[in-house]
Amino acid sequence: MHVEDIMNKHFITLKPSDSIEKAHQLLVENKIRHIPIVDEHHQVVGIISDRDVRDASPSIFSKEEDHKILQKEISTIMNTPVVTAHPLDFVEEVARIFYDREIACLPVVSHDKLVGIITEKDLLYTLIQLTGTHVQGSQIEVKVPHKPGILPEVANVFGKHGVNISSVLVYPFKNDPDYKILVFRVQTMNPLPIVRDLRENGYEMMWPNNIPEPRI
Repeated sequence: MHVEDIMNKHFITLKPSDSIEKAHQLLVENKIRHIPIVDEHHQVVGIISDRDVRDASPSIFSKEEDHKILQKEISTIMNTPVVTAHPLDFVEEVARIFYDREIACLPVVSHDKLVGIITEKDLLYTLIQLTGTHVQGSQIEVKVPHKPGILPEVANVFGKHGVNISSVLVYPFKNDPDYKILVFRVQTMNPLPIVRDLRENGYEMMWPNNIPEPRI
């Protein structure tokens, strides 16, 4: 999945010369947390968050002259340079940028112009879709040898039961490089027949793991 598939194409921007007060109003009125700052060519030159504005704002108990700080240009508090993404970047790669950089918003740029924006909320919703948890069903986790062709072998068991697979994830088994965990999200509320069949085929179940072994 690419960034262009999940990015928000309807966004609000500010110019570097706009005031901190205007930024505050836009953040509150639109219930957003970030605003990209662009120049006359619509190129990203900075970004501000609700926290940046809050930190720059004077206390309600401050003197009247202290409130003049709200009239300062947003360029005085914006964050720059800005980390950006491209519409054709993979969502998984962008998620790593969010984690490594500890950021919550990423402007999306194409041909040096701002074309979208992606937030941590967008990534979380995408994760929900990728894992299939937005579809009613059951989860089955199987420990398998880390070898070529193992995924279609296990998936074949699901096919025999006529059950649709919503998603498949693969993650390491602890620190053992010889095994992997396959996580299937399947569209059935009764996974017991599949679980029993998987066990009969010699696969170790990680979840559900409280179903009795089939009788011999």
